[in-house]
Amino acid sequence: MLPNSPVSVFVGLKDDLLAAQADARSTRAQLEGEVALNDRLRTVISDLSASWELKPMDETREVARGDALVDQLCYLGAMLRDRVRDVLHIGVKRAMAVVCSGFSYDMEVVSHGFVTDISKTDAENEARLHALIDDAEVPGERLAKLFVPEVLPPETSRGTDDGGEGRDAD
Repeated sequence: MLPNSPVSVFVGLKDDLLAAQADARSTRAQLEGEVALNDRLRTVISDLSASWELKPMDETREVARGDALVDQLCYLGAMLRDRVRDVLHIGVKRAMAVVCSGFSYDMEVVSHGFVTDISKTDAENEARLHALIDDAEVPGERLAKLFVPEVLPPETSRGTDDGGEGRDAD
């Protein structure tokens, strides 16, 4: 066969076509995987937003934009940060209310945090602080569980296939 004969050109074109078809199939499979992942992410983000009572994504407006999921995750992160901050404040206020409910403490003094012993070294006060924290772990956990329904949305499992992993054991 001659290098520039019609047969050799045809064979070369056929090889190029077969290679292009293989590349197209591979690209299609990758795109289908990306579309499936994108759909799953949309579902998870929508479910998470709904469980935290946040405004859901406007699917009709956002579908055309490639960065819509990133925007939604940024929004979700900021909103959850605000919620966690609020929960921290609620928890501290509730703990102070528990202390007030049956104990005699000056709440103004309590509101300044841990009281250090000026006759002790910093290291001794630090060790005392860690011992107090350790002693408060079990009763603190018990108290925190009383307020879980007030500060956390109910758990949902829609859109996730983690079998419960990654969740707190409350």
